[in-house]
Amino acid sequence: MSYTALYRKFRPQEFEDVKGQDHIVTTLRNQIKADRIGHAYLFCGTRGTGKTTVAKIFAKAVNCEHPVDGSPCGECPTCKAIASGISMNVIEIDAASNNGVDNIRQIREEVEYRPTEGKYKVYIIDEVHMLSTGAFNALLKTLEEPPAYVIFILATTEAHKIPITILSRCQRYDFHRISIDTIAARLSDLMEQEKVEVEERAIRYVAKAGDGSMRDALSLLDQCIAFHLGETLTYENVLEVLGAVDTEIFSGLLRQIINKDVTGAISTVDVLVNEGRELGQMVNDFTWYMRNLLLLQSSDDMEEVLDISKDNLAALKEEAQMIKPEILVRYIRIFSALSDQVRYATQKRILIEIAIIKLCKPQMEKNMDALTDRVEGIERRLEQGIPMQAMSAGGEIGPGDMGQEAKMAPLPKAVSEDIRMVAKNWGKFMDEIDAVTKVYLKKCIPSVGNDNKLLLVFDDSVAYGYINEDRAGGLSGLRHLISEKIGKEMDIEIRKNESAVSAQKLFPDIRSLISSGEINMEFEIDDTIDDSSEDENF
Repeated sequence: MSYTALYRKFRPQEFEDVKGQDHIVTTLRNQIKADRIGHAYLFCGTRGTGKTTVAKIFAKAVNCEHPVDGSPCGECPTCKAIASGISMNVIEIDAASNNGVDNIRQIREEVEYRPTEGKYKVYIIDEVHMLSTGAFNALLKTLEEPPAYVIFILATTEAHKIPITILSRCQRYDFHRISIDTIAARLSDLMEQEKVEVEERAIRYVAKAGDGSMRDALSLLDQCIAFHLGETLTYENVLEVLGAVDTEIFSGLLRQIINKDVTGAISTVDVLVNEGRELGQMVNDFTWYMRNLLLLQSSDDMEEVLDISKDNLAALKEEAQMIKPEILVRYIRIFSALSDQVRYATQKRILIEIAIIKLCKPQMEKNMDALTDRVEGIERRLEQGIPMQAMSAGGEIGPGDMGQEAKMAPLPKAVSEDIRMVAKNWGKFMDEIDAVTKVYLKKCIPSVGNDNKLLLVFDDSVAYGYINEDRAGGLSGLRHLISEKIGKEMDIEIRKNESAVSAQKLFPDIRSLISSGEINMEFEIDDTIDDSSEDENF
């Protein structure tokens, strides 16, 4: 037997199985029990919320030979015939492909005949808003005064397109978007029945990705299970299949944008592209991430509203202190507009990169929230004691406006012998360090920090992150090499240059100072150091 998709296999057959639409289910059951059944119903709501499913259950319930508390028994011949789609009493019509006057005239002719079995003949017209004006007019009279044995159920995702003359003849029921908790609980229950192991975090992400639609969530879960068939479905598996991005990536991207690190932010996008992430989904998820941050800033009681883990909530609280709400609103505004643009764009990456540059360079916009962002950037630089550049064509504020100059930090009066030895033999360390670490260390300026520490300053955020986080033991390897050469441990400080001025202009490079003779002192180099190649890299 061929495989049946989850959303078809587990389509509710009774009112009790319908999730998230209690207000509608209760009303319909009460009508059936009290025998107060209407002749025309209009079911409105977004896709996958249960409109057609409830319509079929209602059709079974009104024709069921042995109804139970207003719900179909599911065992009588009538219920089985309707469930299998062979009943002559339930007619499903797709208005998207049967939207002409002739199709409605055919219905008008058919309603003259009584049902062959059961009490009611039920017409379910899906996507009814697709009917033409002539078809709506042809439906009016029949819809207003149908035979006593006929029930019309109209389903639509766009109720505003239906003429008021049709609306006034129907009982309207609005199907709500299903909550993440409700979808997650249903998915967990179904996975137990299917005997598939799924992490709770993965279930909740799929439920969130369903965007209020149970059918969409089931389809996405079906896709993830098929890709990792026979394995435990993990959160990472779901991210991989759906092309989604973890919140840790969003946290890093937001911090890069706040710090106006264009290079770092574009590099993050490059990583996502290389990993095959779906960029349209990334834009939507990042907008949602910033929305959560804004809600957290707006009220102290928003923690219960935000559907995120405790770890992510802690990171979100930290970021809430790093950015002003009005600036965050600007970010959300730009990415919300971007969401519509990338949907049909062929060059999604370019649009995303342009949006990120706009976020990092508020001078590109002239509105009030962009101006607020620019002032915030200036204040942050002044608090950090970072010199300002001269006013550029792009509108950066510099020494002419702030009365400061980008001067190189002075060298300490007394440079320790350990620092001098490291500086003079820096080339030897680069020769002995592993190849990957060497690539990133070449992007730093070795200088002198507080208390005569070895200071490594980076302009490049990727190189800074690699060394600062000691990935692949790069920093540990450098410490080990230095300690072997000088016979003691060396304090190393890693710093990211947040200024618009390059680190080379702000921090004295101890290698060039020594090679130029600006430090005029004799050196006593340990015998373990080979002097023959000490200056080979300078």
